[in-house]
Amino acid sequence: MNAAPPRFDAAFAAQLDMLLRWRRDVRHFRPDPVAPADMDGLLAATALAPSVGNAQPWRFVRIASSTLRQALADHVDTEVARAAERYVGTDREARYRALKLHAVAQAPELMAVYCDEAPCAGHGLGIATMPEMLRYSTVMAIHTLWLAARARGIGMGWVSILDPVQVNVMLDVPAPWSLIALLCIGYPSDDSATPELEQRDWQAREPWRDRIVTR
Repeated sequence: MNAAPPRFDAAFAAQLDMLLRWRRDVRHFRPDPVAPADMDGLLAATALAPSVGNAQPWRFVRIASSTLRQALADHVDTEVARAAERYVGTDREARYRALKLHAVAQAPELMAVYCDEAPCAGHGLGIATMPEMLRYSTVMAIHTLWLAARARGIGMGWVSILDPVQVNVMLDVPAPWSLIALLCIGYPSDDSATPELEQRDWQAREPWRDRIVTR
């Protein structure tokens, strides 16, 4: 017999809204480790994410090797410096160089998230015309992880300034896997309801109504 469904009241909805407002892309972490049981709990919660055909295409590579972590940090530093070239001579140059864009070397937990482009689960349902749904499903898993972490006082930062091909070689992953994210996870050194990019005058949130089109 199925259990009675929970009733999510107005107080719960308000708490969820608060969680969404306080989710941050974290770049500054305390050195405190995340307990193995807490990481297991986060990954178990992540498995509840929706996916096309219930294919569950997400694959997580946890980086435990200090040598590999340093190699990844060095690689990201190189790519961050290369990306700076696009802002040279513009009013964004100084602001870009002042940003802390990753914590690969410092975060207590480092994890790469991949999408298996040929999963056995799901039996191909829902991807005949939109195979990219597998990647979108993996992004949903990342967002689920993000919220589950924030609800537990754990922060997460998504690193995207990198070369996926080089990272794939470093992590020695199977050919059908596509890199979606490199995630830094740990307890944030500070909390704010305002995104860091907004605090540093890079980009503020724009009115949500500006993103709505009616046909």
